[in-house]
Amino acid sequence: MGAGRAGFREVVASREFRVLWLAQAQSRIGDQLARVALALLVYDRTSSAAMTALVYALTFLPPLLTAPLLAGFADRCSRRAVMVAVDLLRAVLIGLMAVPGTPLAALMVLVLLATCPQPLFSAARNATLPRVLPDARFAVGMSVITATDGLAQIAGFTAGGLLVAATGDPRPVLAVNAATFVLSAALLHWGIGPHRPEPSAQSGRRGFAVAGVGYVVRDRTLLGLASVMWVFGCFVVPEALAVPYAAEIGAGEEAVGLLMAGDVIGMTVGAVAVAKTGARWRRRLLVPLAAATGLPLMATALAPGVLPTVVLWAAAGCLGSYMVFAQIAFTQLVPDHVRARAIAFASAGLQTAQGVGVMLGGVLAEAVPPSLAIAVSAAAGSTAALLIGAVHRLGRVDPEVGVRLPAAQREPVGA
Repeated sequence: MGAGRAGFREVVASREFRVLWLAQAQSRIGDQLARVALALLVYDRTSSAAMTALVYALTFLPPLLTAPLLAGFADRCSRRAVMVAVDLLRAVLIGLMAVPGTPLAALMVLVLLATCPQPLFSAARNATLPRVLPDARFAVGMSVITATDGLAQIAGFTAGGLLVAATGDPRPVLAVNAATFVLSAALLHWGIGPHRPEPSAQSGRRGFAVAGVGYVVRDRTLLGLASVMWVFGCFVVPEALAVPYAAEIGAGEEAVGLLMAGDVIGMTVGAVAVAKTGARWRRRLLVPLAAATGLPLMATALAPGVLPTVVLWAAAGCLGSYMVFAQIAFTQLVPDHVRARAIAFASAGLQTAQGVGVMLGGVLAEAVPPSLAIAVSAAAGSTAALLIGAVHRLGRVDPEVGVRLPAAQREPVGA
């Protein structure tokens, strides 16, 4: 990657980037609408913080198993075809969730199935971005997508709470989410090239599907970057406990979307700052920002009102922009022929960590107030970030020079 800087205009000048950007933004709005709807639906039926957190966790957990098995398709097939197929599959599954009278058990199964291919889509998209935006434009493009992701989540969370409160029925909101996946598939099919992965002499060997796992695990820097991303699982707990937390502080359903949007507001601001941050500073700030992300969430233990809580969660979200730093560095350090599998492994680990964090937070919230459960989870995340940074020495590699992997690691391990 070149050491020069790139601007917003250079990034949006790419037609393919604009298509990827728009497809992701509108489907992300639908995702957040659905998450608010599901949380309210389950809590309304069960009045259980643990059950609400469990269903929310189901939107994260399955990829731990499916990512290593599926991600190889994105390193063998057209990455455009992979993204379109995953979008259409999710449209069908989410559409079934919107059918009136669907039992809660069936809803949970559909949530599981719809979540399984998510890392495959993310891997194919993120593996495509460095081609669409080479050199310094890639970091800016990642920042733009992350910031837009944040705005889309804010819109989805806020609108989701208002729509469910107004209609009293979350199923139309789920139908909207299904429609966004259909639109995303159409945009990608007609708006970008096939983007087939670069051929590799290793691609025909056994173990192709898990090559990305071996490549990451055997490299200290990549494993450290992935691990610090996975710590974010401790910081997503407030989203899952927003409904019982709102009940704890005496807020109504209309406040749930605003609370869930709090950290996203902050992350959007942080992502904009990332685009203006040089590569050297991105690596140096990675661990300090990761460790600091939990500090505002710890103050949630005081159970302040809605607006103070939104401010605290927004501050945590802004600090959580360390995730963009880690994603940029990770993607740049992996060669194209194994990039989708490596990204899928990191993405699956992140989603699993979020699912586990949400489940543990929900269980804890059954024994203690949700405000305290959020604070404890945040403290665990900050501690883990410091330990990972020390063990893997993140921040000591100069990104302007780049990372030179040992010769034994330059081909995918186990490929």
